[in-house]
Amino acid sequence: MRMFGPLIPLLFSFILLPLLVVLLHVQAVSLAFANLGLTPTSVIVIFYLSLLGGFVNIPVSRRRIRVEGKPWLPLPFPIPLFYYPPRVREQVLAVNVGGAVIPILLSLYVLPNAPLAKVLLATIAVSAVCFVIARPKEGVGITIPALIPPVVAALLAYLLVSDPAGRTAVAYVSGVMGTLIGADLLNLPRIHRPSI
Repeated sequence: MRMFGPLIPLLFSFILLPLLVVLLHVQAVSLAFANLGLTPTSVIVIFYLSLLGGFVNIPVSRRRIRVEGKPWLPLPFPIPLFYYPPRVREQVLAVNVGGAVIPILLSLYVLPNAPLAKVLLATIAVSAVCFVIARPKEGVGITIPALIPPVVAALLAYLLVSDPAGRTAVAYVSGVMGTLIGADLLNLPRIHRPSI
């Protein structure tokens, strides 16, 4: 036991450091949402609803698509003597509860207290950035680097709005709506291609 003595503080650091990071994150999120007029209890409820809602998808449309047939052997080239029939699979367009429905509802709650012209301007800018960087990915849909929309929304809110409550509202609404419009809605034609 004596030889593990110096390792005990290191062990506690490995256990407590992730907990500290999570607590700091929760505190930062609580402070940010307090600027939106939400109580700490409502922030926790929204957080857990979003987390659980991330597992729930509401199907909006379904369609059968034809996908180019691929050889069943992993060869670097197709063998011209064989016919590879196209596969038919189902493509589902769905809305995620935790990633779309709850953030939209919260944005609608925050919107009346936000400077509307600045929200609109920031939303258009975030939508443009998201549209440019969004990429279709087969079997997934549209992918986008996770940190770019909130960073762009926060920078725009900081540049456009002077009061902290207005900044938080502009950043949240433009980050949510800009991402949904730019990455998802404007890219719908790209995901309706058969290869996605």
